[in-house]
Amino acid sequence: MSHQIRPLDDQDEPALLRDQFRQLLRYRALLAGGVVAGLLGGGFLALSGDDTYTSTGEVQVRSATADPFATGASADKGINIGSERQTAVSDTVGELAAGTLLKKGDDVTARKLLAGLQVTNPPNTLTLRFSYTGATPEQARARAEALANAYLAHRKARTEESIDTMADGYRAQLDPLEEKRDLLEERTGVDAADDVSSARANIIVSISELSRKISELKALDTTPGYLNQKPVAPTEPAGAGLPLLLGLGAVVGLALGLLLSWVRLVFDPAVRSPRELVRSLGAPLLGTLPRERGAAGTLLAIGRSGSRLAEEYRAVAFRLAYDPSFAERRRLLVTAPRGDNAEAAAAAVNLAAAFAEMGRDVLLVEADLRTPSLARDLGPAAHQVRPPRWAAEERDRGWPAGGRSNVDVPGSGAFALVAGTTADNVPRTLTSPAVARTVAEADRPGAVVIVLAPPVLSYADAVALVDRVEGVMIVCDPREVHRSDLERIREIIGASGGSVLGALLHGGRSRLRRGEARPGSGRRRGGGGPPALEADAPEITRSPDDTMGLRSFTLPGARR
Repeated sequence: MSHQIRPLDDQDEPALLRDQFRQLLRYRALLAGGVVAGLLGGGFLALSGDDTYTSTGEVQVRSATADPFATGASADKGINIGSERQTAVSDTVGELAAGTLLKKGDDVTARKLLAGLQVTNPPNTLTLRFSYTGATPEQARARAEALANAYLAHRKARTEESIDTMADGYRAQLDPLEEKRDLLEERTGVDAADDVSSARANIIVSISELSRKISELKALDTTPGYLNQKPVAPTEPAGAGLPLLLGLGAVVGLALGLLLSWVRLVFDPAVRSPRELVRSLGAPLLGTLPRERGAAGTLLAIGRSGSRLAEEYRAVAFRLAYDPSFAERRRLLVTAPRGDNAEAAAAAVNLAAAFAEMGRDVLLVEADLRTPSLARDLGPAAHQVRPPRWAAEERDRGWPAGGRSNVDVPGSGAFALVAGTTADNVPRTLTSPAVARTVAEADRPGAVVIVLAPPVLSYADAVALVDRVEGVMIVCDPREVHRSDLERIREIIGASGGSVLGALLHGGRSRLRRGEARPGSGRRRGGGGPPALEADAPEITRSPDDTMGLRSFTLPGARR
């Protein structure tokens, strides 16, 4: 039975957003650091800054008018509120206010006075709001009031100056007319011609019109506006308080942490998600191994009661059993990308135990001839058995024709182990006819051969075995493996004639496990022969009847 792997949909935006958010949450230290920095910054601003106080007054602006109660009179006639707001913050108003404050004992320059002033205009109104920020409540109130009154005084003086200018202009036109009228009056008694009387009447009309205009200008109400809201001394400091600044600091810090996490994510060469691992390796994800506290120092998880790790290994074994590529040859090469090969060794041993539970004849070959350790780590569970007939006929009883052990899996059966041993010429040993015969045992009905090789990017040993063991499983930690490493592994294995069946992820080992794993069993760098069996046997914690091995399982394509 074959299942098609659904291709990843790169246009699935909700899934991509969730994936990116999960990736950002991997860098919790950066996120926490950003939040802490924001809180410290907000607290510093709240505690280090001096308290300031703001007092506000409102001025309603009005135009000069002859009759404010007349029908149709408009209060905003001739008022440009934007220009008035600029006038309120001008140097002229500042100098007037500074002079008034100086008389009251507050010696401040116009420039410094205007620095604390803010004038705003509420929408759809003729109101100017004067807000002044000072060091003390009384200073803020006095300066806000002085500035508002200075603006009103300046505007009144400007209006009166405009009226005087216009009145002087009318008087300049009126004086010649009065002189001409006086001349015409002198000629009235001498010459009573009609043209003289008519000219005199026209001049009198013009004089009357100009006099009327001057009178109207003098009668204008020049009130510039009203101080609707008088500034009062504030009771509390202005600005954001400590809680608000801490909240803003936390938000800004979180944004900074997300930015740093995103930058770290962009430049992170490690695999960021299972989606990227599948894309880079070109093979499906077979499973993810959970962490178990009681698994430290032991390789065999299968055989322990209630082990989630054992169930994951069983699931991977079943998935491989239904894979057509594996079921056809029943050969599996287990390796890691680079670095420590301990997790790959554990995966190879537990997969062998899982296939043994299925009733298969399993042979586990340790092809790590540089630092072999399986026999030592399995301990008394592995015991020597007679080699196969073809190995007994070999003249050279070296690896792998030499020692062969039988590993008992508590309550699940057993599998054969060809433990690795150090060799002087590793490439020559791995390409020997004896290795080919050992791997060929998978051709027997119901047999499965699992080969454990050193990291594929550290040594060429795994590549030398690919032509004999076509199916490869990569065991890696997604936090340590790089995308370029996976792409290179795919190219190397494909060029060697093999195929990657999938990847098995693990969460890495803690520092305690790295320091205490395999106690007293430092890997030997020299010498021949199999290593000593020193580790303790795994404890049997489950009933032999409680096992999957009680039913027979036939791999697709296998013959009985």
